[in-house]
Amino acid sequence: MPELVEFSSDDLNALLIAASGLGILLLVGVSLRALVPLFRRFFIPAALIGGVIGLTLGPHAIGVIPEAVNNTWASLAGLLITIVFAPMLLGERLPSVKTAAKEAAPHVFYSYFSSFAVIAVPALLTFFIFQPAFGTNALFSTIVEVSWPGGHGTAAGMAESYTALGWDDGSSLALGAATVGLIFGILVGMTMLNIAARKGLLVNYKPGDNGLASDIVDIAESRVESRSRLRRTSLDNLAFHFALIAVAILIGYGLKYLVDQVITGVPLFPLAMLGGLIIHVILVRTPIYQLVDKGTLNAIVGIALDFLIVAAVASVSIPVVLDNWIPLVVTMLIAAVMSVGIFYYIGPRIFREHWVENSIVNFGSMTGVASVGLMLLRAADPDLKTNAFRGYALRAPFASPFVGGGLITALFPILAVQYGNLWLGLGCLGICAALVILAKVTGMWKKPLRQPKAVHTKP
Repeated sequence: MPELVEFSSDDLNALLIAASGLGILLLVGVSLRALVPLFRRFFIPAALIGGVIGLTLGPHAIGVIPEAVNNTWASLAGLLITIVFAPMLLGERLPSVKTAAKEAAPHVFYSYFSSFAVIAVPALLTFFIFQPAFGTNALFSTIVEVSWPGGHGTAAGMAESYTALGWDDGSSLALGAATVGLIFGILVGMTMLNIAARKGLLVNYKPGDNGLASDIVDIAESRVESRSRLRRTSLDNLAFHFALIAVAILIGYGLKYLVDQVITGVPLFPLAMLGGLIIHVILVRTPIYQLVDKGTLNAIVGIALDFLIVAAVASVSIPVVLDNWIPLVVTMLIAAVMSVGIFYYIGPRIFREHWVENSIVNFGSMTGVASVGLMLLRAADPDLKTNAFRGYALRAPFASPFVGGGLITALFPILAVQYGNLWLGLGCLGICAALVILAKVTGMWKKPLRQPKAVHTKP
């Protein structure tokens, strides 16, 4: 449990100024996306643009932003990830096993196989090459899983765990890797979609949808992101949902205290997610549950995630990245080859139809979190005529809380310290093999089918 300390008004004002600085960077990012078509073409989010600008202006580059503000941003990123994860299972209706098995099982397989694969290979590389040749920290083996499918949020959130395990540089390296993964996932994902389109493998592809449309949508396309069934004379809808998240976080702190008695280094955010699940299980049996709106919770998560990304990227320690650039570059290249290989080899063997659409959403999630995966799926199947989106959505309760930035991801650094990278790598390879065997036994793994070419008709 954290030590409770008193904050002075000066401390709180300094925090407010630092948070306001993040708001400026976000607004600059939005403006640059509107002014520079290249950012929209490659789907670069405003938060990432603002974060890179903050990094350029920071103490490790131009030096306009004071180091004190930069350090505050780094600390904020670790806190915001808890807000992102706390409501993940709150208000989430879990599908039945039968429903999930039919459409979600291949997506679940893809998620677990790719996560264990990107731990296994870097773990063995770290053990046999990076540690003896460069003196790299043993926890370096977890960088890809934490940063690519986990994204900037998990990379920032793991700072506490890495520090507790004796590796202060871990979060900065993970944040640098997350930026590489995001850009790689978008560029290579769109390239693979264009190749698939030329081969006629996409049934609903619309050439010319290149992301250059304005970020401002028409009124007819505007969306309602929050719905309230609570009268404002009682409590504002956002305040009600913020309160639920706050209680989930407090439960997470309690769980962390219990876990710390057995094993140290487990970060708060996956335990706060379990706190949200506990609240869900309690509320679903009461009339209060009808007040819980998943859209409102997602809106709060979106706010926290945007501020998290800009804070995390802006506070990356450039000297740390430069000190470890050789292992980082080698690992990123190998992870890139693995992600493309899994897409082309695993995808057509586990998805019976529309394997490109189903695989591309998982490729995007593997390299640059779920938002990249959904962006690539939107490009491949803009009208959602395939079953890819439904299967991917059903997969979420069975994969997202555990791998790709979830509870199992948070445990990998502890396993690397306790058992060493050799056994961690071999163990993860064994799990990958077991997953393939299970897929073959259950009939999920089959010989790739020749997909009929799409017929494009003139409008």
